[in-house]
Amino acid sequence: MANTIKVQLVKGLIGTRQDHRATVRGLGLRRVNSVCELQDTPSVRGMINKVSYLVKVVA
Repeated sequence: MANTIKVQLVKGLIGTRQDHRATVRGLGLRRVNSVCELQDTPSVRGMINKVSYLVKVVA
């Protein structure tokens, strides 16, 4: 994969909105500190922006 981006879940999902939890699952993240490598596309960037308070982009 040429352009990839690593995303890490840094905050728990308890107390968050249902659609935000679904977005995190759509990114492939399950537990706190789990990391997933995804293709860098506009749709993935939009999902990261939606739940930016829960995730961080790892170098």
